Amino acid sequence: MISTVILQAAGGGSMLSTLVPMVLIMIVFYFFMIRPQVKKAKDHKKLVAELKKGDKIVTTAGIHGRIVDMNELTFLIEVESGAKIRFDKTAVSLDATKATLETPKA
Repeated sequence: MISTVILQAAGGGSMLSTLVPMVLIMIVFYFFMIRPQVKKAKDHKKLVAELKKGDKIVTTAGIHGRIVDMNELTFLIEVESGAKIRFDKTAVSLDATKATLETPKA
């Protein structure tokens, strides 16, 4: 019986039996890997587009600050000590202004 299974597996099978698992793997890969990444990128782009002067933000490096100035590619952020740092817009990870408004109070 085992030799029959081995011979059938080595026999080459039909093209359909080889193609179906590959298509299923690609579908699973799309829904679990590609689609969430595209959604996350779209949400981040929307977040950055909605930011304005005076908003408090947190960067991907963990720096907290307030937007003082902005142009097409960068934000000028003022940190607590009064220092101003220029960051690329892609470095913003969180809008702290909205995050503090949305936290439930006990």
